[in-house]
Amino acid sequence: MRHLLAIDDLDRDAIIGLLDGSEYMSEVLAREIPKVPALRGKTIVSLFYEDSTRTRLSFETAAKRLGADTMTFTAGSSSVKKGESLLDTVRTIESMGIDAMVVRHSAAGAPHRIAGWIDAAVVNAGDGRHGHPTQALLDAFTLRRHRGDLTGARIGIVGDVRNSRVARSGIECWDRLGAQITLIGPPTLMPERLDGWPVDVAHDFDAVISELDVVYVLRVQQERIGRALLPSLREYYTRWGLNTDRAERMKPDALVMHPGPMIRGSEIATEVVDGPRSLVREQVANGVAVRMAVLFDLIGSGGLV
Repeated sequence: MRHLLAIDDLDRDAIIGLLDGSEYMSEVLAREIPKVPALRGKTIVSLFYEDSTRTRLSFETAAKRLGADTMTFTAGSSSVKKGESLLDTVRTIESMGIDAMVVRHSAAGAPHRIAGWIDAAVVNAGDGRHGHPTQALLDAFTLRRHRGDLTGARIGIVGDVRNSRVARSGIECWDRLGAQITLIGPPTLMPERLDGWPVDVAHDFDAVISELDVVYVLRVQQERIGRALLPSLREYYTRWGLNTDRAERMKPDALVMHPGPMIRGSEIATEVVDGPRSLVREQVANGVAVRMAVLFDLIGSGGLV
C-alpha cells in the first residue's frame, strides 16, 4: 500500500489484512511497555487544516507507540495565515525529511492532490464530505471484536449522512465485509444522489430500530446545515435521536456507535452513550491500534519486534 486515501482503494482482503494487523497492535498496546521500535528513524507529520481531537491525537499516539518521530502542523499557527499555498506548505514540510503525512482538510480531494506532489506516504484523516478511511477501519475492527464476521449484520447509520465523510467511508468498508446498511434520517439530510450506493433508506427510525444489529449515530453538522434543512435540534432529536425509549426497543444484543464529537441530548442520550450497549469509548481506544497498523503497512519494513 503506497497511500491510504480512500476505502475504495482497498479490496476485502486488504481490509481484513489491516484488521488482522490491528489485532497485533492491540496486543502491543496491552503490554507493560506499550511500544515497539517498528518505525524507529521514521518521521510522521500531522497536517491538519481542520480542528480535531480524536483523530489527530490518535495518529500521533500511534506513531509514537511505533517509535517514530512526529511533527504537528496546524493551519492557525502557520504561514498559511500569511497566504502560503497548500502546495508550498506540503513541499516545505517534505523538505525537512518526512516519511508519511497524515492530512485533514476541508476540501474534498486535498489528500489525493498532496499524494501527487510529494514522495512521502499520505494518509487521509478526513477530507471535506468525501472520506475518512481510518475511522471506517477502526469501526470495522471494533465491530469484528464483538460480532466476528460482519456478513449479514444490519447496520443503521442515523442522522446527517449528507455531510458525513464517516458515513461514506463506513458504507464502502462495511459493504465489502458483507454487512447490510440502512440510512436513517430526514430526507433533507440524505445525500443528493444515492445511485450505486449499496444501501436501503428509511425516514422512520422507529419503524426499523428493532431490526438493527448496530445503530451508528452521526454528528449533526450544524456548521454545514442551513435552517431550511434542519429547523431545530429539538425537533430532530424527537424524531431521529437515539433516546432511552428507542434504545429499549433495540435487539437485546444490538450495539451503539458514534464517531464523535457527539452532542449529548441532541443526537444521543447520555444514558445510552454511557450504557452497556455503547462502543464509543472502545472506538477511540481501538483507533490507536488501527492507525498503528496503517502506518506500519505504509512505511514499515521487516518484522514487528
